[in-house]
Amino acid sequence: MRRTFLLALLLAGAATTAQAQDLLIRGGRIYTGNEAAPTAEVVLVRDGRIAWVGAERDQPDVPASVPTVDLEGAALFPGFTDGHAHLDGIGWREMTLNLEGSASIADAMARLTAWAEAHPEGPIVGRGWIETHWPEARFLTRQDLDAAAPGRVVLLGRADGHAVVASSPALAAAGITADTAAPAGGEILKDERGQPTGLLVDAAEQLVSGLLPQADPAALREAYRAGFRVEAQYGWTGLHFMSAPWRDVPLMEQMAEAGEAPIRVYNSITPDGAAELIAGGPRSVADGRIITRAIKYYADGALGSRGAALFEPYADRPDTTGLMQISEQEIVPLYQAALKGGIQVATHAIGDRGNASVMEWYQQALAGVAPEDRPNGADVRWRIEHAQIVRPQDYHWFVDLPIIASMQPSHAIGDLHFAPARLGDARLDGAYAWHSLADLGVIVVGGSDAPVERGAPLIEFYAAVARRDLQGFQGPDWRPHEAVDRETALKMFTLWPAYASFREDELGTIEVGKRADFTAFSVDLMTAPVADIPKGHAVLTVVDGVVVHRAQ
Repeated sequence: MRRTFLLALLLAGAATTAQAQDLLIRGGRIYTGNEAAPTAEVVLVRDGRIAWVGAERDQPDVPASVPTVDLEGAALFPGFTDGHAHLDGIGWREMTLNLEGSASIADAMARLTAWAEAHPEGPIVGRGWIETHWPEARFLTRQDLDAAAPGRVVLLGRADGHAVVASSPALAAAGITADTAAPAGGEILKDERGQPTGLLVDAAEQLVSGLLPQADPAALREAYRAGFRVEAQYGWTGLHFMSAPWRDVPLMEQMAEAGEAPIRVYNSITPDGAAELIAGGPRSVADGRIITRAIKYYADGALGSRGAALFEPYADRPDTTGLMQISEQEIVPLYQAALKGGIQVATHAIGDRGNASVMEWYQQALAGVAPEDRPNGADVRWRIEHAQIVRPQDYHWFVDLPIIASMQPSHAIGDLHFAPARLGDARLDGAYAWHSLADLGVIVVGGSDAPVERGAPLIEFYAAVARRDLQGFQGPDWRPHEAVDRETALKMFTLWPAYASFREDELGTIEVGKRADFTAFSVDLMTAPVADIPKGHAVLTVVDGVVVHRAQ
């Protein structure tokens, strides 16, 4: 980026999140997301909103004082929004032991040893390991951790966040023995002698939660700063924060008011804040920079750790059908309370039984509260988060109720290496079925689930249109027809997340009157060879006309 781009940065750099900007953007292909006028050459921003968009020859006069951004051939899009991510986890990933990309147990344990030597005091907390490609082809155990960090309390979360392996000192500190009963919705894995292996699945993770070091306020704020920084660098202009800790909402709001929230956050909070949020109603600060108006619940676990609830047993472990996390008797009244309070509901469901249960519970709740008794009337926009394994016979619920399908394309290109073994071939019909649902007119919101996945928008876009892993592998009959076209993928990360957060009138396309949120990538997502898409990077992130990231 040359002089005009640098000038824009100098003028915009001092702005806080509350200070909208004027800006002229040109010099590259602009994809508007507006079907009536899908491409443009110039965008003019006034006071943080789009004032004009069109061809260069028709450009209106612009005062010389308005800074100009020359895209220099980069492709500009409506601001990309991560429709499902965990902002706190993204930040903590930058500050704790990151096992992402470990090539083997030996590699992961070498990282643990190095971390333990560099941090000789206190518990060791980390995340990101996944056994899928490991030559050892097994989960981590307490013995692995004990050898790598002798005598230390170690808790290492699997990448999906639905299992944690604990060292022997950690198990002892938590009082977990061979006789410890797993809580409802959880599992304590045992070896052939009946002793805990150290792996705790889903609700059993709570047995060691008391061992986690409690972050001081300064560390927590720094974690959120790190999360904001990473997301802006990736090109995200917004993020739907799933399971946002209710206790952290005031902190995020304070950060936004202080100009420390460079991107938009739409909070779906943890259930412990449900009663208070319902009583107080939706919250919005800093001109909508942080909005809190949804509650996130869990129906089941994850496929990788065999916690996703299935109708039939797992193909590779016929003694289990997964783990439900909540019952109909518990959840339906909670859904109905949210309806009466005008609060959106989002429910995690991965397995076919988990998804079918949520659909039935949604129907019961909606039938039990008349539209005239809901602040939002019939327009509730309830969501299922993940919707990974759905029986085709259940697709109609997404249309009939309707339900937003909030899905993460990168899960499909990671899970393709183990999902066939977990499910068997027949259940792959309805697995990661973005195309089938979108074809029915369902709103399919694209997200990353970071830090479960890397969280890069170009990886997510690639996964949606390629349905192959990053090496180009797809495997036998991984339902290639479920890949989507590029126009649909663009909606999944722009217009449809805007709709899912009740902001389609302000966000999601480049049209006059909407907020000036833009993402520019070094690769043209709409024309480049598919294999080249994840090789690109974000060169520009703009929120309310403010440049919040530029490529170095």
